[in-house]
Amino acid sequence: MRHFGHVSPDVRAGLFHREPAEFTADAPAAELATALGATLYSPATRPHLARDIRAQAARGVVSMVVCLEDSIADDEVPEAEVNVVRQLRELERQAPGGALPLLFVRTREAGQIPDLVARLGPAARLLSGFVLPKFTAVHGTAFLEAVIKAEQLVVPAGRRLYAMPVVESPEVLHLESRQTALRGIAQVLDQYRERVLAVRLGVTDFCAAYGLRRSPDMTAYDVQLVAAAIGDVVNVFGRADGSGFTVTGPVWEYFRQQERLFKPQLRSSPFAAGRAEELRAALIEHDLDGLLRETSLDRANGLQGKTCIHPSHVAPVHALSVVSHEEYVDATDILRKDGAGGGVMRSAYTNKMNEAKPHRAWAERTLRRARAFGVAREETTFVELLTAAAGRGED
Repeated sequence: MRHFGHVSPDVRAGLFHREPAEFTADAPAAELATALGATLYSPATRPHLARDIRAQAARGVVSMVVCLEDSIADDEVPEAEVNVVRQLRELERQAPGGALPLLFVRTREAGQIPDLVARLGPAARLLSGFVLPKFTAVHGTAFLEAVIKAEQLVVPAGRRLYAMPVVESPEVLHLESRQTALRGIAQVLDQYRERVLAVRLGVTDFCAAYGLRRSPDMTAYDVQLVAAAIGDVVNVFGRADGSGFTVTGPVWEYFRQQERLFKPQLRSSPFAAGRAEELRAALIEHDLDGLLRETSLDRANGLQGKTCIHPSHVAPVHALSVVSHEEYVDATDILRKDGAGGGVMRSAYTNKMNEAKPHRAWAERTLRRARAFGVAREETTFVELLTAAAGRGED
């Protein structure tokens, strides 16, 4: 797998100062967590799920979640489980050595995890793990133990199954119980640290606790109840002292058809003069301005990657994940200075102060992101990255 791997090599070479690195599902957890990017959710009831997974992989999706929880009705669960087993078995037959995204299943109950793996048989090797909904200190241990039990059933032996708990319960949002709830979850996760790939945020459930829903011109950070909870979640789980985890960005709920958004705009060269402003205007017109702003605020608030419920969200998230040339130069200079004993220096771009010790954690995180998503050339714009990530430049 490789971010922007669906883009032709000559286009990549023109866009990147350092291209995204290749990785496999067996890469170290820290590398996989950074590389999750836009994690695309799909209801488990999709009749052509195997075909959908292959198609999304070909379009640049690197991580997907097959959802057995809130995306389907309660009475659909038994048939949805049957469909997941049937479709993943078919996928395993169709693409035994093909490029597939990191695949996770979001279950409702702990018992579903080993049961599904047993029913999948050899096809369970396609899974990278499970998403654990409404994770609390009370129920979390059972979910994590179920993942460990399921791993023992996976062929080939030794393949790691990861867990991605979702912090979304009312106890985390309610002020009087938040501190206790977060502390309890942290204690559970610390016991299973090597099992936890990332902590995910369930902002839709946060809003539901108060009957709220943000409009397309508002980000999660404009809803003060939600913003406060996100800040506390990052405070507990996003620390850079070795005790933290990767925390992923919340879902963006609004979309329009990807084909309608990109195809008319990109028939001429996206690198021609004037194309950047035209596409930027099209993005704002088609409700993606909110997604872009929220994704930028995610990173500013310590989150990485994003939960996505529509394919049209993937390209913007991945384009915004590419490290700029300026960020890369700053990060390498900071780590070089820190290795020489620390101190402060003017940035190579002569527009900021780089202080080695305080900025070291930021620099390390930036270089991990650079490995996963690449470093843009100095002259490369976001619109050019978006055009390439969307795969529409040759339509």
